[in-house]
Amino acid sequence: MTGATSSGPQPAVVVMGVAGSGKSTLAAAIAERLGAVFVEADSLHSADAKARMAAGIPLIDDDRWPWLARVAARIREEHAAGHAVVVACSALRRSYREVLSRDSEADIDFVHLDGSEARLAERIGQRTGHFMPATMLTSQLATLEPLGPDERGHVVSIELPTGEAADLAVGLLQRHRGRRRGAG
Repeated sequence: MTGATSSGPQPAVVVMGVAGSGKSTLAAAIAERLGAVFVEADSLHSADAKARMAAGIPLIDDDRWPWLARVAARIREEHAAGHAVVVACSALRRSYREVLSRDSEADIDFVHLDGSEARLAERIGQRTGHFMPATMLTSQLATLEPLGPDERGHVVSIELPTGEAADLAVGLLQRHRGRRRGAG
């Protein structure tokens, strides 16, 4: 799907959270509502990184920086083409979110999918065909730095049905962007 083009800046949204939070599902639903391009950041991991995670070996920052550079480049490319973009990306640490914002050259709004460890583990246990094993949840939760009060973003519960969560996120994003335009 290609995003709508216009003369104004196109939205850039990153749906973030740990494994099992539903990032891909929600990001795709938001992209559909916004007429945006959907990007699955997991598809931009190197084969080596995917193999390491599949083996239960957590990535370190040196593994993540090249991946985050590829994600930021993809956001930048979509914006250069005039497209709105919604990315499913863990973006667990503030420094990762800063790299995405800086290197994409986009005003990114983050949507953090949040839920209890028990519920996340349950959801991971129910999914099939993903390279990330349930054993990685603990390291992801240890790495997670929730959005700070000075970061551009919103928290959405994983307990909401996908459609409701997408509608909520889009409403929050539109109100937030509207306030920023009005202040400028």
